Amino acid sequence: MDFLEPLTLPRIPTYRVMSDDGSLEDPNRAEPDVTNEQVLTWYKNMLTVNILDSIMFEAQRQGRLSFYMVSAGEEGITVGSAAALERDDIITCQYRETGVYQQRGFTLKDFMSQLFSNRHDPGKGRNMPVHYSGREKVGAHAVASTLGTQIPHATGVGYALKMHAKENPTDPPRVAACYFGEGAASEGDFHGALNVAATRDCPVIFMCRNNGFAISTPTTEQYRGDGIASRSIGYGIDSLRVDGTDIFAVYEATREARRRALEGGGRPILLEFMSYRVQHHSTSDDSFAYRTRSEVENWKTRYNPITRLRKWLEKKNLWDEIMEKNTRNEIRRAMLQELTAAEKEKKAPLKSIFTDVYAELTEEAESQRQELRRIMLKYPEEYDTDNYEGGIKGL
Repeated sequence: MDFLEPLTLPRIPTYRVMSDDGSLEDPNRAEPDVTNEQVLTWYKNMLTVNILDSIMFEAQRQGRLSFYMVSAGEEGITVGSAAALERDDIITCQYRETGVYQQRGFTLKDFMSQLFSNRHDPGKGRNMPVHYSGREKVGAHAVASTLGTQIPHATGVGYALKMHAKENPTDPPRVAACYFGEGAASEGDFHGALNVAATRDCPVIFMCRNNGFAISTPTTEQYRGDGIASRSIGYGIDSLRVDGTDIFAVYEATREARRRALEGGGRPILLEFMSYRVQHHSTSDDSFAYRTRSEVENWKTRYNPITRLRKWLEKKNLWDEIMEKNTRNEIRRAMLQELTAAEKEKKAPLKSIFTDVYAELTEEAESQRQELRRIMLKYPEEYDTDNYEGGIKGL
């Protein structure tokens, strides 16, 4: 009678390509199958995300926007994985995937329009900052605050893609890619989604960003098992644990996961990207209430994905201190210009409070719109409508 005892089983290994100093972990392996131009683009995109986080965090502190979430320490996960996906793959995100949007074509104007909820925001200002919407440009569904809901959505997307592929065999194959944190993996949505994806052989890549904390709860208090990858094995899903601070490992793992997900008609794959949330959970959080500054500094300096890739570039003579300074200054200058412009743009028309739920406004919604318009016209001094496109006429 042999019980399986978790503590006696070997831990799942972590896939790496680069060492801390930017050289190959295994000197006998081949160089990553990427061009210098690709890697330089990745690095600049990681810098852009990092600088955006810094500027917008300060902007929130200045009262210029209500909320912000940074992704410091996880830039390699989002940029590297997005680079390995194809343009037509469909993505569902959580709320720390700024790098996915950056890598797949979001512009600084797109970011700022959403953050400041102006008329250029596809969501028309009806969602919190950092909850980007980029279906047309990025192939990603709009971000939602509710934790874990995007995981079963991804399974549904994967199943739909599988059905589409059967009916349209000449179309390019596509996968669903789903991002979430290890905290979201404690939600029931995670377990239901993985089980359905496994039993229905859905071409989905589940990408867990294990950054060490679910807001203030460390992983040591979240679960007793061997991370998140061990859970997917129980559902019969191929899994790989990856060093999330190593962008080459992230890229190679995602590319291989995509190939496997499409193999034999489709199946799910789970990738657990190991990293560390260097910054606070959000602008509403003070992480030093539950962790030490020395712990954060150690990760920030030793396991920084940006620093790691920069060392690789410098070893290849593709980057230097002057290029670093000039690029950072250019990105920052362009970002501040877009920030200033976004703040001056008008908000979406007031009518958008009611639209886009149904094709046509219901009788009840139309009645509410008329009543709101009547009240705003009766007490104009109580409402600042000039900042909205069309003013009161836009309602």
